[in-house]
Amino acid sequence: MENLIIREARPDDAAAIVRILDPIIEAGAFTALDTPFSVEEERDYILKFPARGIFLLAVRQSDRQILGFQSMEPFANYTHAFDHVGVLGTYVAFHCRRQGVAKQLFESTFEAARLKQYEKIFTFVRADNPAGLLTYLHHGFRIVGTAQRQAKIKGRYVDEIIIEKLLDTE
Repeated sequence: MENLIIREARPDDAAAIVRILDPIIEAGAFTALDTPFSVEEERDYILKFPARGIFLLAVRQSDRQILGFQSMEPFANYTHAFDHVGVLGTYVAFHCRRQGVAKQLFESTFEAARLKQYEKIFTFVRADNPAGLLTYLHHGFRIVGTAQRQAKIKGRYVDEIIIEKLLDTE
């Protein structure tokens, strides 16, 4: 992949993010999300994004097209016991997969997470998404377990693999 700029999401990026996210949701095979988002919903999500959150975009330098994104939010806001844990989601446009977009996002997200005092990143990957799971494992995540029948999408139960990555804080 040619040079990418990794930068924080802004409200005016909502339409481009939805153009990546909604086809992934509509495919019904790569995420537990099951309802497409409107541009207005995405813009509102960005505007209300937690201050400690990390929402990074991979932008192609030549034409400024957004090719993928990662968002990480604090694990829980009802206790400080989980302040060191973030929950991550990764989305790359179908036509840009396996081209290094996720790699650059992971590197930048890990760096930003350390700066924001995160020590652990946690997420779920659909059990029927082996390519997605391999991507996370390649970036240092480990399997913690399997949540059986975790999601019900289009009337079908889907297991999710629970994964985590401990960040070195040195």
